[in-house]
Amino acid sequence: MADNLTHSLGSFTRSISGRRAEDSTPMEFWTGMSQAIVERIAENWEATTEKYAAGRQEHYFSAEFLMGRALLNNLDNLELLEQAKEATNAFGMNLTDVLEAEHDASLGNGGLGRLAACFLDSCATMNLPVRGYGILYRYGLFKQAFENGNQREHPDPWMEEGYPFVIRREEEPRFINFADMQVRAIPYDMPITGYGTDNVNTLRLWKSEPMEEFDYEAFNSQRFTDAIIERERVADLCRVLYPNDTTFEGKVLRVRQQYFFVSASLQDMVENYIKHHGDDLRDFAKYNCIQLNDTHPVLAIPELMRILLDDHGMDWEDAWQIVQNTFAYTNHTVLAEALETWEYAIFQRLFPRILEIVAEIDRRFRMELEALGFDAARIDYMSPIHGGRIHMAWIACYAAFSINGVAALHTEIIKRQTLKDWYEIWPQKFNNKTNGVTPRRWLKQCNPRLASLLTEKLGSTDWVTDMDQLKSLRKLAGDSDLMAQLLGVKADNKRDFAKWLEQRSGEKIDPSAIFDVQIKRLHEYKRQLLNALYILDLYFRIKENPQKPWPHRVFIFGAKAAPGYVRAKAIIKLINTIGELVASDPEVSQIIQVVFVENYNVSPAEHIIPAADIHEQISTAGKEASGTSNMKFMMNGALCLGTLDGANVEIVDSVGEENAYIFGAKEEELPELRRTYDPRNLYETVPGLKRALDAFVDGTLDDGGTGLFHDLLGSLLDSNGYEPADVYYVLGDFADYREVRDRAALEYADQIEWARKCWINICESGRFSADRTISDYAEQVWKLESQKI
Repeated sequence: MADNLTHSLGSFTRSISGRRAEDSTPMEFWTGMSQAIVERIAENWEATTEKYAAGRQEHYFSAEFLMGRALLNNLDNLELLEQAKEATNAFGMNLTDVLEAEHDASLGNGGLGRLAACFLDSCATMNLPVRGYGILYRYGLFKQAFENGNQREHPDPWMEEGYPFVIRREEEPRFINFADMQVRAIPYDMPITGYGTDNVNTLRLWKSEPMEEFDYEAFNSQRFTDAIIERERVADLCRVLYPNDTTFEGKVLRVRQQYFFVSASLQDMVENYIKHHGDDLRDFAKYNCIQLNDTHPVLAIPELMRILLDDHGMDWEDAWQIVQNTFAYTNHTVLAEALETWEYAIFQRLFPRILEIVAEIDRRFRMELEALGFDAARIDYMSPIHGGRIHMAWIACYAAFSINGVAALHTEIIKRQTLKDWYEIWPQKFNNKTNGVTPRRWLKQCNPRLASLLTEKLGSTDWVTDMDQLKSLRKLAGDSDLMAQLLGVKADNKRDFAKWLEQRSGEKIDPSAIFDVQIKRLHEYKRQLLNALYILDLYFRIKENPQKPWPHRVFIFGAKAAPGYVRAKAIIKLINTIGELVASDPEVSQIIQVVFVENYNVSPAEHIIPAADIHEQISTAGKEASGTSNMKFMMNGALCLGTLDGANVEIVDSVGEENAYIFGAKEEELPELRRTYDPRNLYETVPGLKRALDAFVDGTLDDGGTGLFHDLLGSLLDSNGYEPADVYYVLGDFADYREVRDRAALEYADQIEWARKCWINICESGRFSADRTISDYAEQVWKLESQKI
């Protein structure tokens, strides 16, 4: 078998490079090996697709899939890792160098997209007939660079050198009609291998292409720009993920993207149904279920109505019954104001027929609620169209048979606040599905040392698909020799990360220091600003008393801010400026360091997470739907320093509060605390706060004359008319955060006790496996059964 892989690797690599495999580059080797893997799984992939096509399937609609690198994941799932090492060695190449040549698939942004990727992994591993549907973005989100501490966005051309793991299906185009353009949607399929199974599932990504590639007549008439203008307009649909929507045209493009991919996907599903079950679509929901991952794909609801009404001649009642039995909706936010809405004018411009259908949904909804006796004001608030806007979440709540939150606390909040009106009418629709992460990528692959230790203690690798087995190891927390082994694993991982960071960015860090990590999307509610304030305060405390035996710490950040989110970008600038302040001080820099990992995405996370000692989950209580990085850190033996928010609540429930570091106001306490909240009083009275905040504007920190730091200070201390001062309670939680974070750093000194806490976190992490989440979805929502080829 190894010879087999060696032979195919050599053949594919030669065909790509045009020279001997021994003389090829790591990138050419990566391409060759990737093509060899696709060839190896092709037969099983086809067989899986055929088996699923005739039965009941679930379709996961998501605007993003943050897949990460594919080759290592596939080698591991197919149990070809050792053979791959032998094959690359045979040509004088190192497998690590080959794997590092791969670009991350730039198809997602944060937790929403990574969750979708973990779910696809679990579905394939569990042999569930599930297909993902999304968009093949050319540049994805963006490639982040820092210039003078500021975020700069650059295109991320992740597919420019080719990407063998997406296969173009030229023969299966779909056609999308907007009022002002017609577009071809070409499917590109990505194989999703499962662990320990022959089944290969599919992620289908749509690429927009023009009806005519090139206006030949315009070109021959020397109107060169006119010849390509339509092509470029169409290409815009798939150029970037989440185009900046601070302008009306940006909003139009986003809505275009959403309709493009849901229409193509539904056409795909309908054609498959007709092929296997005939032209009568009344049983469509018997064979198809669609999970809407947040509100981005909600246009699928009126689009399916359009297909059933216009293309298949159904009456409204029959079509609506199919829709109500087909769609399930996952809510990812507790903020009602953050739920997606679009201007009425956008729908008028892009698809008048869809607008007609949404208007009819709105009319019937209002009639239904009037019949139930609801007053006009409440009906108007809940109706899909009001205030000149179309409310996507309200359409989803009305049409879907299932509405789920993504953590126990989050689900309770949406029932009590965000979607309260819907819950009162249709409580049977609501359910909780706490998020999960795949242990294959986030433990077995990224932390092989810890994985080997767990396998040794359990006597098998079965835990990789049954994480609940780890619970049986919790009793070993008192074994000091085992705890020493665990500390050795962490120390090796920290050295590896320090080496990786130096090679990547030239930054040197102390691997014996505490690694204190916050990696996630940059948003005010996630409170990277609170983290930065603490570090600034600590800087001043060290300056006052440099001889004190301060614990050595490396503060590690990774985050991207949305291009139009000015304040989030200001926080990035602030953190980088604090890092420069610390690095320039000969005394303080010997005790603490601040590192902001540039262009954070899946691959850096795979290096950071196994090395972390403490992970920051410090969102304002009640604002984070779930979080998934908290689960990844837990699996890898880092301790949570966080609020009782999102899935942190369930993590603490599993491990006990003594095995985490919890601080801050609770979600149920905040309304009362807010009533008399005065951040200016805290500014004057809380130790360390005034000095740290004054540094924003007194010349200690330099924002390059932009006023960004002055705006940050104002957001914490002063109301601006449309939101109160310190809306995310940063200053309110500062004193407790400071005390708990100081205590965590001091307690790190007792290494065996620290390791014991880490071990308990690892052993209790099975609750947060995506396999458990998907099992719940399959049984309770999708009504799916395993279909092994």
